[in-house]
Amino acid sequence: MHIHILGICGTFMGGVAALARQAGHEVTGSDANVYPPMSTQLEQQGIALMQGYDASHLQVTAGQTEIDQIVVGNVMSRGNPAIEYMLNRGLSYTSGPQWLAENVLRDRWVLAVAGTHGKTTTSSMLAWILEYAGLKPGFLIGGVPANFGVSARLGESPFFVVEADEYDTAFFDKRSKFVHYHPRTVILNNLEFDHADIFENLDAIKKQFHHLVRIVPGEGLLVVNGEDKNLAEVLRKGCWTPTETFGEDQTSSWRSDQVSADGRNFTISINGINYGAVHNTLLGRHNRLNALAAIAAARHAGVPVAQSIEALTHFKGVKRRMELRGEFNGIRVYDDFAHHPTAIIETLSGLRAAAGSARIWAVLEPRSNTMRMGAHKQQLAPSLLQADQVLMYQPEEIDWDMQSVVDELGVKGRLLRTIDDIVLLLSKEVRPGDHVLVMSNGAFGGVHQKIVDALK
Repeated sequence: MHIHILGICGTFMGGVAALARQAGHEVTGSDANVYPPMSTQLEQQGIALMQGYDASHLQVTAGQTEIDQIVVGNVMSRGNPAIEYMLNRGLSYTSGPQWLAENVLRDRWVLAVAGTHGKTTTSSMLAWILEYAGLKPGFLIGGVPANFGVSARLGESPFFVVEADEYDTAFFDKRSKFVHYHPRTVILNNLEFDHADIFENLDAIKKQFHHLVRIVPGEGLLVVNGEDKNLAEVLRKGCWTPTETFGEDQTSSWRSDQVSADGRNFTISINGINYGAVHNTLLGRHNRLNALAAIAAARHAGVPVAQSIEALTHFKGVKRRMELRGEFNGIRVYDDFAHHPTAIIETLSGLRAAAGSARIWAVLEPRSNTMRMGAHKQQLAPSLLQADQVLMYQPEEIDWDMQSVVDELGVKGRLLRTIDDIVLLLSKEVRPGDHVLVMSNGAFGGVHQKIVDALK
């Protein structure tokens, strides 16, 4: 079968493309942003890429077979030339989540990881635990786990781990992606307001999460953050599945205790019984909770807790999640995906625990749609207070003036309007022992490598 994917260079759709290719299909794709590293990864798998969304991409050309099905990414909208051609010609089309459900997830034990934060890291931990236990799972993750080096694979067992995003499915299907996956094991990490471009308010997101809860079988399992009041409210709307909670309060069934100063080492207790010490490779309280959730979900799939604990000592992390990009003259440069005030707080807290009194430079690009709309501007300055210096980048196309956030930060805040200005300032002012934390959910103009090159 020849499948053509519109919006193929997004992380999720790129994963769908890889799975389709591994399943033996001919795969081609179009995207407005065809550039490395995603373009390189896809081309290495024998997937032909086309720049832009011209209608001609959907027409049969020399050396190409007729397209059997078009998989439409959620970046696509009416008015797009390829979409209009597809609809006018009556071509067969589906969404990425629906294709995944019908062609990969059917008859498999799906372990889905949902939540506003931590989906990628928790999914990666869970997939690695299952792999370490010899279960050879399939997975589709919105990042690249270092233990695997790829974001998606079919696997060789019934188990499949999927990062379950609440973002909408496609222009013709406004349900959240995760309702397509029909999971047996579900992790609910947390729930906050996000995606202001598609959700009117927090209640609208809660409604979608409850749609997910409604389809988990009674013989399945919900692994839920016991400290999250919004998730508790979702479950009060109705829950038909056994639930296990995780957290650091006294009421959660899975708890982390005896936490080391840097937050990496802790013990796990289940209903008050100690199950051993975890030597985590990742920083921060949020990653302790991610680890608890992954271990709980893996136990539901049959992996003993002791084996999961052992697996996490070999977990190498995820690209762009507190990824150390370089260290020169005692100066460390990190790349992180944080783009929501809560994620920024947790990331900075984890780094502060490890860095002690050393200076932390926070470099932030407000790139997500929610950030660009200014939905979190009141929470942004407070989320950055643990940094010693904050460099806010204001791109030309942003919809609000970030100067108010910088003013609230006082002497530690500065507003910069070009990538080169950021690199120049850092090259002049950082000193040995400093930590430079770059936060963005996009490429950020390659600023990470430019900082590293400048420090060299």
